[in-house]
Amino acid sequence: MHIAVLPQERARTAPHSPCVADDARALDNSAFAHAVLGAAAALRSAGVARGDVVAVMLVNRVEFVVTLFAAWHLGAVVTPVNPVLTTDEAGFQITDAGAGVVVGERAASDLVTLDVAELDADPDTAPAPSTVEPDGLALLIYTSGTTGRPKGVMLDHTNVGVMCETIVAALGLDGSDHSLLVLPLFHVNGIVVSVLSPLLAGGCASIVGRFRAGSFAAELERVRPTYFSAVPAIYAMLVALPPEVEPDTSSLRRVICGAAPMPAELIARFEQRFGVPVIEGYGLSEATCASTLNPPSGPRKPGTVGLPLPGQRIALVDATGAVVTDGPGEVVISGPTVMRGYLNRPEETAATIRNGWLHTGDVGRFDDDGHLVLVDRIKDMIIRGGENLYPKEIENALHAHPAVNEAAVVGAPDPVLGEVPVAHVALLPGSSATPDDLTAHCAGRLARTKVPARITIVGSLPRNPVGKIDKPALRRIPEPAG
Repeated sequence: MHIAVLPQERARTAPHSPCVADDARALDNSAFAHAVLGAAAALRSAGVARGDVVAVMLVNRVEFVVTLFAAWHLGAVVTPVNPVLTTDEAGFQITDAGAGVVVGERAASDLVTLDVAELDADPDTAPAPSTVEPDGLALLIYTSGTTGRPKGVMLDHTNVGVMCETIVAALGLDGSDHSLLVLPLFHVNGIVVSVLSPLLAGGCASIVGRFRAGSFAAELERVRPTYFSAVPAIYAMLVALPPEVEPDTSSLRRVICGAAPMPAELIARFEQRFGVPVIEGYGLSEATCASTLNPPSGPRKPGTVGLPLPGQRIALVDATGAVVTDGPGEVVISGPTVMRGYLNRPEETAATIRNGWLHTGDVGRFDDDGHLVLVDRIKDMIIRGGENLYPKEIENALHAHPAVNEAAVVGAPDPVLGEVPVAHVALLPGSSATPDDLTAHCAGRLARTKVPARITIVGSLPRNPVGKIDKPALRRIPEPAG
C-alpha cells in the first residue's frame, strides 16, 4: 500500500479502529480520513497544488499528522519546521524550501499563512487524490545546521515507503501495536518510527505534546503503549527519576533508541529498573531514519547499534574512499532509503553521495558478529599532539562510573598540544563524585593521553532541538580563569 493513501485505506477496512490521538483529540480511522480530506480542501483553497511545498510549523499534535497526509493527498511536499525557531531561522527554512503556505498558529508566529484552526474545511470539497509518483518528493527535512545554515534533505515517497516497511518488518509491528510519540515531529524519527510505521502496520499512535520525565509514568499508564522511540537523554532522565516512581510498564514490548549512541551502562540501568528491552539502532535523516538495528529477537548487543537493515548496505572506508574490512573507518550507506540529495546544493550533495554511497561522517567498526560499533563523529575527533582521540571512548569510560548519568567530552585548545579532551558530567541524583574521583576512574581505564585534562560536574547538559547533547555549545564554554 502506498503510504499517501493510508488514511482512506484504513477508513475503508476498519473505520472505527483507533488511529491517532493527542491530549486534546482522539480520531478513529474514519474521523482521521475525514480530517485529512478537510485539510486537503483547506490547503487547496490556500493555493497548494501538486509539487508545491507546505511548511508545517506546529508543536506535536494530531493536526501535524493530518496536514502531512493532506499535503500528500494533493501531491505536495511537506517541510516540518521546529516551532521554537526564531523568525530568522524559520524564515530561512521556509524561503529555502520554497514553501508557499505555512501551517501553524498565527498567534505564535507572523510567518504562518494558514492557521491550524482553518484546516477544518468541508471534506466533500476536497479534490480527488493526486497520483503520487515513487520518485516524487515527500519530505524536506532540515538538518540541525551545527556547521552552518541547515540543509534540506530531499526524501521521496520511495525513501519514506521503503523505510516504513523496513521498520514494520524489523520491529515486528502489527495491528496490536500502539506507539507513544515523545520525539518532535519536525524530526524524521518522530514521523517515521512513531507515526507512519505503526499506522502502516494497522496499529495506532498517541502523541505527547512535550516530554516531561516527571509526568511520563502517568502518561504510560494512561496510554498503555506497546513501544516508544526516544534519544539517550530521555532514557537518562527516566533512569534518574526518584526510586519511588514505579510506572506500570507492562504494556511495553520494547523501546527504541536512536539519534545518538546509547552507552551500554545506561541501557543496563534502564532495563534493570523498568524491565523493558531497549532496541538500539542507527541512522540519519539523509538515509530516511534508520540503517542498522539490534534485532528485537536477538542477539542484542548493547554498545553496538546492531546489524544492517534489509535492503541497505553498510561499509567502512578510509580517507581515500577505499573499503576497510576491520575499521575503524567512515560509515557509508547505500540502498533505497538514501536521500535524493540536498535541496539546491549540488556540490554538497556530490560531496556527501559518492559512487552511490552516502558518506555519514561517522567513524565505526564491525565486531566479530557483524554488529556496527560507532566510534565517533569525524568532526568530533580530538587531535592531541598529533594523536587522534575519540570522545565517545572517553565518555564510555566515564559512564562506567556508578555515579555518572551522562557525560560529554569535547576538545579544548591547548597552546602546546593543540587540543586536549575536557569532560562535562552530570551525576545520578543522590550520587556523589568529585572531578578527582572521575579522573582517577578514567586513569584506570584509559591511556594517559585520553584522560580528560579537566572534568566539570554540571547539573545538566545542553541539548539541541532533537534532544542530542549540544557539543558545539560545550565547545563555546570559556576556559576557567587561572
